[in-house]
Amino acid sequence: MDYRLLEKTELWISPVQLKGADLGACARAVGGVLGLGDDEIMVTDALEDRLALDILVPTVEASQIVAREEPLLKALASVPGVQLSDDTKVHSEGILGLISLDEGAGREVLERSLTMLDQITENIRKRSIVFATGPEVLNGQIKDTNTPFLLESLRVSGYEAVRGPVLTDELGSIVRAFLWATENAYGLVITTGGVGAEGKDMTLEALTGLDPQAATPYVLKFRKGFGRHQKDGVRLGVGRFTQTLIVCLPGPHDEVVLLWPVLKEGLMANWDHETLANSLARALRQKFLSHTEHNMTVPENDTLEEINGPN
Repeated sequence: MDYRLLEKTELWISPVQLKGADLGACARAVGGVLGLGDDEIMVTDALEDRLALDILVPTVEASQIVAREEPLLKALASVPGVQLSDDTKVHSEGILGLISLDEGAGREVLERSLTMLDQITENIRKRSIVFATGPEVLNGQIKDTNTPFLLESLRVSGYEAVRGPVLTDELGSIVRAFLWATENAYGLVITTGGVGAEGKDMTLEALTGLDPQAATPYVLKFRKGFGRHQKDGVRLGVGRFTQTLIVCLPGPHDEVVLLWPVLKEGLMANWDHETLANSLARALRQKFLSHTEHNMTVPENDTLEEINGPN
């Protein structure tokens, strides 16, 4: 669990006697115990019997600082020219004061921190937001039936689910929505629409811009430039940005309804993003396999051939 230092970044050690000591070596010794790099800690004062240091990062992990006084003093005492006494202690205000905890109290704090982290992580994971995309939805030309269906389905499954604004088919707008959702601690983002083969479909480009490792398997593959298809196929997308899982679904309502059981299973079982994306794509291919037209071919497995699709 990360602790924010909130500007209480100074710690001091006293009493300390220095005789020809290298202050850089002192900082490195303390930083090594606290898991800080050379550019993340510095000695700011060495007057009389006090050595003061400043932490130059805004956050630290609990395990870096809790109950670390004994190994810190031992490391500092090993620096040539540094002499400590039995009375030497580490002092600080704020979060850094946890350094001075004894082993038993430190263990309790760490266990409590991990419990809190697990609770926070689970709360974030269960916060979801749904974005519909496309000017036809934004302009009210078609009714958004996907969002109400997904909101109800998510809530029944134990998620806190809210409706996001309808997004335009514009790359920057979609990226900003993803970033906003992440910054506001939504653990799950679902979009509907914008995954087709037309030039205006930009949802997957926004996803892969944030997560280059996102899984974007094909559902159908077209000959690029055939009819109105400016891309080579229809794909779905699943990726992750920081703590947020992003799932990009198609726009047709019957396809969203078809995919929900697969998505629910994957969320409940915590599938990795590739397994979830491929399972969703495979389920949607079954729809096209059962409705194959003379000008459309759908492979039965994940090996896709270049095919013509409907205009």
